[in-house]
Amino acid sequence: MKVAVFGAGYAGLTLARRLERRLPPQVDLVVVDESTSHLVQHELHRAIRRPGLADAITVPLSECFERADVREASVVDVDPDVGVATLDGGETLDYDVGAVCLGAATAFYDLPGVEEHGIPLKRLDDAERIRSAVLDAFDAGAARLVVGGAGLSGIQVAGELAALADEEGVGDETRITLLEQQDSVAPNFPANFQRAVRDELRARDVEIRTDATVAGADEAAIELEDGTELGYDAFVWTGGIRGPDALEGERPRIQSRLRLAGDTFVVGDAGQVVDADGAAVPASAQAAVREGRVAATNVERLVEHRLDESARGGFEPRLDPFRFDSPGWLVSVGDGAVAQVGGAVLTGAAATALKTTVGAGYLTGVGSVRAAVDLVREELELAGGDGDPTDDVPVENEAPLDVEIGDGDEESED
Repeated sequence: MKVAVFGAGYAGLTLARRLERRLPPQVDLVVVDESTSHLVQHELHRAIRRPGLADAITVPLSECFERADVREASVVDVDPDVGVATLDGGETLDYDVGAVCLGAATAFYDLPGVEEHGIPLKRLDDAERIRSAVLDAFDAGAARLVVGGAGLSGIQVAGELAALADEEGVGDETRITLLEQQDSVAPNFPANFQRAVRDELRARDVEIRTDATVAGADEAAIELEDGTELGYDAFVWTGGIRGPDALEGERPRIQSRLRLAGDTFVVGDAGQVVDADGAAVPASAQAAVREGRVAATNVERLVEHRLDESARGGFEPRLDPFRFDSPGWLVSVGDGAVAQVGGAVLTGAAATALKTTVGAGYLTGVGSVRAAVDLVREELELAGGDGDPTDDVPVENEAPLDVEIGDGDEESED
């Protein structure tokens, strides 16, 4: 019997590492990913300002697995009904039980010129492109930097650009504009969290333009839906997500047991998951990790049932439902951060320390102590220039995190 995990992001890595320990030895486990390394996506924005951080936020998959057959390939199609995946180059991979954990891609919504001129942030080479474009703009003088989309990713990019401008000594000559089509930054989060994020951005002289819908772009300007043109020297696009190419760009609606069709599951951002309470699950690292844990239990249960000859023809095994209950959220804003833990929202040194702890904890959980140490060193270096740590500002009430507190391999941490 063969179990295949397609994708080694947060969901796929969590799922496959658990399956390594749980599946019986006669079951072959295959992990397919387009890269030989796992990328800690929630720290990717840091690489815009600190290219040297790349080693700390990438973990070779060879360090993560012991028995899995890891294959470097892109998955271009999955047929869940028959259990066949097509890889780049035309190779096909048959599987008995599979999980699509390919994450989401950037959505450009067919807006004229946006895909051509707006740089996304999904990979390390995207961070390199953004950094190069921004430094070129600094060299030209009076740089105009625009970030489209004020979700958590856009907020973090805007914060990094502001910090980079200050480090390069061009903060006073740089204009950073964050665009959001809804009426607030972090639009899907509670008002007090939004207010804390907005204050952090404004403290870094980031111009926030809400109710600003992008209609298109060319090499010099972004056109808004109201007809306004906004000139730019570097344009970063974080305005939305779509499904992976293997699912024809769609994010199928997935019920709480995470099953797509046949013996194929969808885990993480590749699907629009509805949890056991009927609530839509946010596309986030913490949700992907948690879904991966539930999916591992369900795959294990299904494999045991398929291997049990006496159970053939009997009732299908009962699969566990996924229920999302976030313990907290975090977002970086330059050298600072905003954190929600329980009923409190924090900024300042407390939030920054929590962000560092979460990142290091996740890396340790996936088996890379080396990367965790490197990340902490880099974060402490950044925090060293963040002013007086007694300037903490507690903010009331609650709000939603890029990464769960305690993300990582639950069995090795609890």
